[in-house]
This record gives sequence, C-alpha cells and structure tokens, in this order.
Amino acid sequence: MTTPAAYGGDWLSARRGSQVFLAFALAYFFSALVRAITATISPTLSAEFGLTAQSLGLLSGAYFLGFAALQLPLGHWLDRHGPKRVILAFLTLAVLGCLAFASARSYPMLVAARVLCGMGVGACLMAPLTGYRRWFQPEVQLRTNSWMLMSGSLGMVASTLPVQWLMPVLGWRGLFVILALLIALAMAALAWQVPAWRSAQATPSSKATSVDSGYAEVWRHPYFRSLAPLGFFSYGGFVAIQTLWAGPWMVKVGGTDALGAATGLFVLNLCMLGTFWLWGWVNPALARRGLGADWLMARGMPLALLVLAINTIAGNATPAWAWAVFCMASSFVSLAQPALALAFSPAMAGRALSGFNLVVFSGVFVVQWGIGLLIDAFGATGWGTVASFQAAFGIYGLCSAAAYAWFMATKPRNEPAGATHNPA
Repeated sequence: MTTPAAYGGDWLSARRGSQVFLAFALAYFFSALVRAITATISPTLSAEFGLTAQSLGLLSGAYFLGFAALQLPLGHWLDRHGPKRVILAFLTLAVLGCLAFASARSYPMLVAARVLCGMGVGACLMAPLTGYRRWFQPEVQLRTNSWMLMSGSLGMVASTLPVQWLMPVLGWRGLFVILALLIALAMAALAWQVPAWRSAQATPSSKATSVDSGYAEVWRHPYFRSLAPLGFFSYGGFVAIQTLWAGPWMVKVGGTDALGAATGLFVLNLCMLGTFWLWGWVNPALARRGLGADWLMARGMPLALLVLAINTIAGNATPAWAWAVFCMASSFVSLAQPALALAFSPAMAGRALSGFNLVVFSGVFVVQWGIGLLIDAFGATGWGTVASFQAAFGIYGLCSAAAYAWFMATKPRNEPAGATHNPA
C-alpha cells in the first residue's frame, strides 16, 4: 500500500484537500481570465490608443514576457517558502497590474501593466501543483492537475462573450478594477485555506541541501529531457493555437466573420473545459489499471498529430469545430506536468514544475511568433493566404512530430503507473 512517507508526502483529508483545491482553482480561474481578456477588448483598445496589429501583438506578448521572467526564481521560492506565501506575494503584483492597466493613459503604460499582470499570475498553476505533490496521493495529482486546467478553461470562456456583454456596462477600465478586487478576494481564500509549508529538511526522503541546490538536477534529469521538446512544441503549440492562431485561421482561411470566429473560440474553450473535467474523472481509474501518463501520451499524441494534419490539408474546408477537436486531442500532453512532479522529491517539485512551465511558455511564444513569421514569409514569395497558413501549420506539425519521436525514443520504460519515475 502506498503511504505518504513513501512519496515524501503529507496527505490531506478529502474534505481539507477539496477546500485547498477550490481556493487555488479560484485564483487560477482569474489568472486565465486576465491572460485571455485582451483578445476580447482589443478592438476597443485599438480604437482608443490607435494600435496597429504589431502593437497589439506586443501588448499580448508582454503578458508572457512577465510570466516567463520569474519562472526560474519561482521554483526556488516555492521549494523554500511553500505555495501559500509565494502565491500571495505574486498575486499582490497581479492586483497592482490590473489597477495599473485600468488607469493607463498611454500605450507604454498598457505594456508595463501587462508585464506586471503576467508576473503576478505566474505562480497560479505552479504553486498548487507544487503543493499537490506533497498533499495528495499520486493518482489524485492527475485529477487535480486536470481540474486545475479545467478552471483555467472556464476563465478563458469567461473572457469571451461574458466580457463582451459587460463592456457596455463597465467599460474596459471598470472590468480591470473589478478583476483587481476579485483577485484580492481569491487571495483571502488562499490565506484562509492553504496549509503552511514544512521545511524540506523536515520532509522524509528529502536531501538536506535540496532547497539550496539549483536547477542543474532538473536539467540533467532524463525524464525532464525526454519531455522538454514535447512541452515546447506540442504543449506550447497547442496553447498557441488555442489562444491565437485558431481565430485567424477561422477568419482568413475559413472565411468566417468576426462573430463566427468568436463563437468558434467560445465553443473551443467550452470543449476544453469539458475535456479537462473528464480527464480529472478518469485519470485515477486509468492509473489504477496501469495506464499511466507515459502510456497515455504515447498513444494519444499521434491522434493530435493526425487531426492537425487533416485540418491543415483541408485548408478552407476545415470547420471551426475541427480546431476544438485538435485541442482536445492535444490535451494528452497536459499529463506531463503531474508525471514530471512525481519524478522528483517534494523538495525539488517547485523547480521541476517551474522549469517545465518555462519550457512550455517559451514554446507558446516561439510558436505564436514563428507561425506568424512563416505566414508572412510565404506570403511575401507570392503564395496565397490559404497556402501560406497551410505551409506554416505544416512546418509546426513536423516540429511537433519530431518532439513526439524524441519522447518515444528517450522516455524511461516499465515504470509503475501513478508512481511514475518517483525516486523515493
């Protein structure tokens, strides 16, 4: 029978664990809403500040710049100080960022505020996953990871039509003031519900120097290296398409109007919400049957590659819902996060997860930018819009296929499900 000590854990009761999860999920909901809201309010911002497409792209990317900037120190702070103290400190920056955005009177102020927002929500997923590594049983970590992502999908759904409905009432400045207040409310819930963090030295199976060590152990770990290309191209690319390129494909390739694209994205995010909800239910049962994260990723990711190939080849015949199917198929790669956490002791979990998160969000940035550069490059040579999109997405598909091949060639073999790669 698996015990907390065997995993270096300090497991919570079901009731206590549910309360902790809901507090973290509330914060992650608002972080996803902050991330995605600029897509909905971009027409208003463009009109008010005279923004070009390039300016909007930088404004959107500023969030990811701030987010990525603190990921490596975040891992150290999580392992040393614990999820509670770290996420409360980070969310203070998010509150300030939302208030700064609401009061911005120039484009540089908008960009600076967006960077601050990205920094402030940078711990909203890594903090809970670090805590779950110690507080929940291994199979439950698969469920909580999926349901955290579900709460993020709900935040992205809320950033679309609900935000559009509130715009005439509150205006975009009023929306960000409300967001600041709601994040402060989430902070109160976290301060109330999240347990204190015991030092690594008091944690069974942890090395005394683990908290003070750097990222070298993470970078050298064979499982991290096996997952890194998959995280960069497949996970990062899936998020890049979900949050950016699915919309332009619907409009410029599929020929739908702005409302049709917004509706398509709304459906896509609803589908992702349902997908992560379902993953949360089935993952523990699959793990008990020996079907762990590696097994599922190995057999599920080819489906995502197949759907991507079909969508790309179909071109303007690709229906909007086909991109929802691609994103749902790509959700197999989300299993990498809890599996990676189990590959390290609890004292190293924060650095392992933050290091992988940096890889993923670097992939989001590179794929978002890279697809755009490729589309423009092919267009400059005389290719049509549809062909340029197809070629750019085809190159991305080849990169993702290569990442999958690397994972299959290098992943460890014959590891027990649930306790995947656990060193304890």
